[in-house]
Amino acid sequence: MIKKILIGICVVIIAIQFIHPAKNVSGNKSNDISTKYPMPDSVSVIITKACADCHSNKTVYPWYANIQPIGLWLGHHVDEGKSEINFNEFASYRVGKQNHKLKEVIEQVQEGEMPLSSYTLIHKEAILTEAEKTTLINWCQKIMDTIQANYPADSLKLQRPPKPGQAK
Repeated sequence: MIKKILIGICVVIIAIQFIHPAKNVSGNKSNDISTKYPMPDSVSVIITKACADCHSNKTVYPWYANIQPIGLWLGHHVDEGKSEINFNEFASYRVGKQNHKLKEVIEQVQEGEMPLSSYTLIHKEAILTEAEKTTLINWCQKIMDTIQANYPADSLKLQRPPKPGQAK
C-alpha cells in the first residue's frame, strides 16, 4: 500500500513538471513611478535589489523557479506582490491610491515587514540596512508631501468604486 502511494506521489510530481505558469518578464515601464516622480539612483538601487522581483513588471527568476510546485508558488507570490503595489504601473494609479500605497511602503519598511523574510532568506542582498530604509522612507515621504501639496485633501482619500447598479 505504501509503495502504491509513493508511486502515485512520484507520478504527480513528474506530471506537474510540465505545468509552467506565465512569467512576469514584460519589463513594461510606461507607467513607472519614475515617469511621474523623480527617483534618485540610490532609491532605484534599493527598489531594484529589494522590491522589484515582486513589485514590478520584470522578475528575475532563480533556477529553481522551473521546478514545480515551487514555480507555481513563486508565480502566485509575484502576482500577489504586484496586486499590492507595482512600481512599473504606479503612475497609472489614482492619486489617492498613490498616496495610500506610499504610506503602506513606509509602514512596512519601518516595521520590517518588507522585504519579506522568506525572500531575504535566500536573497541576502535584499536585506536593507538602516541607511537604505531611511533613504527609501524619506523618498516616499517626499513624494507624499508633493502629492499633498498639489492635490486637494479630498482627492487623497481612497474611494471605493460604486458597486454595479449603485448610484454614484
